[in-house]
Amino acid sequence: MRIGELARRTGVSERSLRYYEAQGLLAAERTPGGHRDYPERAVDRVIRIQELYAAGLHSEKIRQLLPCMRDQDGGPSAIATPRLVADLTAERERIDRVIADLQRSRETLDEVIRTAGES
Repeated sequence: MRIGELARRTGVSERSLRYYEAQGLLAAERTPGGHRDYPERAVDRVIRIQELYAAGLHSEKIRQLLPCMRDQDGGPSAIATPRLVADLTAERERIDRVIADLQRSRETLDEVIRTAGES
């Protein structure tokens, strides 16, 4: 499928798809005319990439993790499970730290709001 079709089916801009390709996250064949031609499985791959970005991972980490995952169901590839689990556990711990920091910031803000409201 062409890049426009992949963009339409995944809700991801053509610009983002070209970026994914430049980062080694997505691959396309080229037609004789030089147009990108994506296989059907690219839809699952793009959805997986979007999920990993939404989880807070950066493109380099996603590039490292993608070979460890099956696109169709997001499950681990049998050949890379230990690496996948270790990397995802580390990312989850990082996210937990960010959440804790944000909760402390919210508590501080709540206290300032309460104090200001009493004036």
